[in-house]
Amino acid sequence: MHIKDIMSSKVVVVDKDQNLNDALKLMKKHKISRLPVINTNNDHERELVGIITEKDIALRLGSSRYGNMPPSHFHVSTVMTPDPITLNAAENLGKAAKIMIENKIGGIPIVEDGEIIGIITKTDFIKTCQGIPYNKTYIKDRMQTDVMTVNPGDRLVHARRILIDEDIGRLPVMNGDEIEGILTAKDIADSMISFRKIVPDKYQAARIRNLIVEDIMTQNVRTINEEKTIADASTFMIDEDFSGVPVTSDTGEITGMITKTDLMNFIAELEEVY
Repeated sequence: MHIKDIMSSKVVVVDKDQNLNDALKLMKKHKISRLPVINTNNDHERELVGIITEKDIALRLGSSRYGNMPPSHFHVSTVMTPDPITLNAAENLGKAAKIMIENKIGGIPIVEDGEIIGIITKTDFIKTCQGIPYNKTYIKDRMQTDVMTVNPGDRLVHARRILIDEDIGRLPVMNGDEIEGILTAKDIADSMISFRKIVPDKYQAARIRNLIVEDIMTQNVRTINEEKTIADASTFMIDEDFSGVPVTSDTGEITGMITKTDLMNFIAELEEVY
């Protein structure tokens, strides 16, 4: 199979001079987590100049470097990753999977003759996780068992630091053995935008340090049983628009986490990418 067989041809883009809030609204409206960033050049042509993700927004806005910057200065160009990796639609899926895994990215714009004609993401890949061997392999055999967690009373800056250091996008929030919520990069991004709108600029740097996880986390967490299959996990994540799900045993104990990245690694193994 080739990229053109599974890529999304309807690409939602954002201009580099738009506000970060505009970018988040587009992501929420279209249920996506990344946007190619464009600029209109002197010839009135749109050119790809970057890519921005929910995680980029969450990690940058929570940093001390941007602590005293007013919200009006938070443009897409401030946060985006410039000069993103691109591919041609005729490339095989194996190459795309390998590039995404090695570079730890969740999506690649597809460009032809300088024009963005599509985008391929982890979601596009995991839609293919049906049939043998996906419905013969159990989540417990592919999930991450060494899962980083935080407590409801932990400071948000601490949770953000874990996301950066561990290069992950979500953290289960545990109170003892009970899961009380989940904190994602999207939660942090949304909260940082709201926070900067209502807190005066001169107080932002100090007050950000006092935000705690339970103020922002998503409650009523959905989980999936470890005895379900990889095909089940794929369907569940697509239907619920999740990038990762806490995994439980039959007794309800949290035993791991399954993510789109885990499914991508499985696909790459099956395709004998390496």
